[in-house]
Amino acid sequence: MSQDCMYCARDERLTNLMIEVAPMRVSTLYLFREQTYRGRCIVALNDHERELFQLSPEAQESYLRDIAQAAKAVHTAFAPDKINYGAFGDMMPHVHFHIVPKYKDGYTWGKMFEMNPAGNEQLSDAEYEEIIARLRAAL
Repeated sequence: MSQDCMYCARDERLTNLMIEVAPMRVSTLYLFREQTYRGRCIVALNDHERELFQLSPEAQESYLRDIAQAAKAVHTAFAPDKINYGAFGDMMPHVHFHIVPKYKDGYTWGKMFEMNPAGNEQLSDAEYEEIIARLRAAL
């Protein structure tokens, strides 16, 4: 655990960017508040590791299962044409994957998704609750 890490501290740095959806096997599923890509989520490892290869083979398998389960839930809930996956971490060195649904004729279709889209689409509390309910039902 690192208090410098928002995923470990679970403080306002995290809650300003995302909302917890559900605990998973070895990670936590979060809904990204910025919803240009409707249903965009983060699957963050519960333990503080900087690199995927630092996990035991068992933890790697469990984490990949969490990512696949989250992606399937996003697909079930929102029927995107494709799901993009992103694992970065230059500025946030904690293992986490972005699950980004993409829609034909939608924003950045055919290109890499944007981490911080210019439109910065924020939703109402009721809209977030509805998305989270759909994701939980699909998990």
